[in-house]
Order: sequence, then C-alpha cells, then structure tokens
Amino acid sequence: MIDFLKEFLLFLKERKKIWLYPIFLILGIFGILIVLGQGSTVAPFIYAIF
Repeated sequence: MIDFLKEFLLFLKERKKIWLYPIFLILGIFGILIVLGQGSTVAPFIYAIF
C-alpha cells in the first residue's frame, strides 16, 4: 500500500496535477473520521465536532 501511495504521488507531481493534493487530503481525513466513528471510544468526540 505504501508503494502505491509513493508511486501515485510521484505520478501527480510528474503530470503537474498538484491541484489534486487538497482533494485527496480532505477525502482521506473524512475516511479516517468515518473509520473512527464506527463504534469506537473516539466517536462521541467526532460527533461533537459536527
């Protein structure tokens, strides 16, 4: 998985797709929040943010 991410970031850099970085960053943050919000002890704190 790490190799895929490295290769993907190099692809974006080489193809001048720098504008995609913020989109993937926000999608990654939302993905992490969804995973943490699935019945963990962190869930009440995540719900308080929104």
